[in-house]
Amino acid sequence: MIETDSEKSNFILAIINKDLADGLNDGHVHTRFPPEPNGYLHIGHAKAILLNYSIARDYKGKFNLRFDDTNPIKEEQEFVDSILEDIKWLGADWQDRLYFTSDYFEIKYEFARRLIKAGRAYVCDLSPEEIRDYRGTLTEPGKDSPYRNRAVEENLALFERMKNGEFPDGSRVLRAKIDMASGNLNMRDPVIYRILHASHHRTGDKWCIYPMYDFDHPFSDAHEGITHSLCSIEYSDHRPLYDWIVDNALELIPEAINCRSRQYEFARLNLTYTVMSKRKLRRLVEEGYVQGWDDPRMPTIAALRRRGVTPEAVADFCDRIGVARSDSTVDLALLEHCIREDLNAKAHRFMGVLEPLKVIITNWPEDKVEWVELENMPGDEKAGSHKAPFAREIYIEREDFMEEPPKKFHRLSPGSEVRLKGAYIIKCEEVVKDSTGKVIELRCSYDPETKSGEDSSGKKVRGVIHWVSVRHGLPATVRLYENLFLNENPDDDLDEGQDFTDNINPDSLAVLENCVLEPALAECHRESRFQFMRKGYFFQDPKDSSKEHLVFNRIVGLRDSWAKKNK
Repeated sequence: MIETDSEKSNFILAIINKDLADGLNDGHVHTRFPPEPNGYLHIGHAKAILLNYSIARDYKGKFNLRFDDTNPIKEEQEFVDSILEDIKWLGADWQDRLYFTSDYFEIKYEFARRLIKAGRAYVCDLSPEEIRDYRGTLTEPGKDSPYRNRAVEENLALFERMKNGEFPDGSRVLRAKIDMASGNLNMRDPVIYRILHASHHRTGDKWCIYPMYDFDHPFSDAHEGITHSLCSIEYSDHRPLYDWIVDNALELIPEAINCRSRQYEFARLNLTYTVMSKRKLRRLVEEGYVQGWDDPRMPTIAALRRRGVTPEAVADFCDRIGVARSDSTVDLALLEHCIREDLNAKAHRFMGVLEPLKVIITNWPEDKVEWVELENMPGDEKAGSHKAPFAREIYIEREDFMEEPPKKFHRLSPGSEVRLKGAYIIKCEEVVKDSTGKVIELRCSYDPETKSGEDSSGKKVRGVIHWVSVRHGLPATVRLYENLFLNENPDDDLDEGQDFTDNINPDSLAVLENCVLEPALAECHRESRFQFMRKGYFFQDPKDSSKEHLVFNRIVGLRDSWAKKNK
């Protein structure tokens, strides 16, 4: 069989094509995404979501969303709600197949009882520390628990008492009876149920025993009819246990099983200047390094959405990196490139002055206002245009003026000329300073023969700068974001006693309070993305922005300035 281009970038497709050719699963493809609701999803999860959903869609199969809610101590309804919103935003449609593993607690309890009856599971009284000690090492086999050969009737009675809440947390567990000498540590009588007296966000206080992931997950897959259980590479050593659970379920409780599910592993997504561990992300939130799970500096889907990244850009990024068999780290610059590529084709151009410097055009009439026309998308007539008011007092960017400019500075300086975008050429005649010597105002003249589109002066200037009318401009707060971490790998270059938080970039957020924007932005839809000329792509913050106080987030700069800075 000749490998297609799609199969080269996604080996999972080759597996599915072979399964279909062999008549496996009656020609059906059924995938799922099984998040644990103990935090917000990140862009690595986006890769898994889009992979599972696109496979089901392209093979005309089914896609399930199933919450792995077996640990009530860490799970919250807030996380369930955020995950649902994230997956909808990405465009993955589970239709009517939204499930929770807690939906299956009764049938899983019955499966566990049947494992006990078959002599394949037992109640163990060893402490967690003792279980680890008995487990052995990679080079030494484990030792049998002294409770391994309990009678079936005693195990059944103890397991029911565990369920009834008669024992404290950690005092007993249910273990699968497999092989304590196995070369795979996961097969050395793994724990499949533990006691946990905690209220569950869906089942309340009904249960005080909860299944472990390695027991719960394969059973849920087989129960739902999942044909291809796709997971990240760290679960490859768990595959024999996955198969053991599914095969035993097929044998012992066939009425509850709808498919011989099979697990396949792919490389997880790692990004430079980023941490993807949910534990580390939780620390960033709980210890106040960021302002919540949706802080735009975070790699969570909620943060990307709040920052203004589009689902199309995320999908393009995931498509470009492909699906590999072994882990690697992707340069954050590729994600930013995909974001720029997407926004460049859809973000209308507007003028926004982020650090204003007032300019008074001395030969312009005080009460005169002229509306100049600006194209929304250069070179695209279909995108239309909008008008901006030009008046005697305007703001320009402070960085667009220098008293003593270097040789190739083509903006404004004393005695020099520059063109104002869409308007006229002006000349700097006077510089006004405050008592500290700071430049607070420029006095300029304009040439009435140099209006953009009607210039008959013959003048040529190399610099074009943006501006906003003082009288008409919209006040706004603008947030500029850089990478949250200084190092490509936040765990690198640490001294003894330090951890990844010591690599946090102190300049990852800059808040500019006195920005001024074109008045036309007041009429734009809140969900629109814009390019502020020469400043990057921006999005109105969905939480903090209002008509009374505009707040814009910079989605991404116009080029990879961070990489250039590091170089």
